[in-house]
Amino acid sequence: MAPEPGDAATFSGPPRSLRWPIMYDVSRMAGFYAAHGIWSVSGGDTLIPLLGHADAAGGKGMNRLMADDIADAAKAGQEALEAGRPDWVRAVFVADAYLNLDGRRVDALVVDAVEYLPARRSMKMAVPYRPQSAPQGFAVYRPKFIEVTDVVEPDYAGLADAFFAGVDSHEQAAAVWNAHLLDESV
Repeated sequence: MAPEPGDAATFSGPPRSLRWPIMYDVSRMAGFYAAHGIWSVSGGDTLIPLLGHADAAGGKGMNRLMADDIADAAKAGQEALEAGRPDWVRAVFVADAYLNLDGRRVDALVVDAVEYLPARRSMKMAVPYRPQSAPQGFAVYRPKFIEVTDVVEPDYAGLADAFFAGVDSHEQAAAVWNAHLLDESV
């Protein structure tokens, strides 16, 4: 049975469904940039919002969004993701935020991913973490799906598999993620 949004999934093997193969590409890209974000906050630094993008020719790029106010940078990144660019086929925006989970305020990276072509589809995930400043130190919790839009019957297990393949593809960040992973949900 596929997990529901917010559920932790058991991840094994390649995606089970190829009905939406392009969403797996954006999910993998989301995992890569989420891992980069986790690597960035693992030492106690504030995440500078980042926007990764890919074009049809296979070119990739990443922009760190700097502003005097981090909220302004996050807003600019969200707007850039929504607008896209004519040459982008997919993009991922990662920002540090707080989630309210079970009445608690939890640090998390919010990962917004958009597949622009052939048809616009998107997904949003959160990667909760415990900051370095906590008495127990830095930790990463299970990611959560927040929403998947413009996909009928999303294959959450397949998207999660692709997401973690993206995490693992960022070798330096994956090492930090795996060393600090608490296999529990918050």
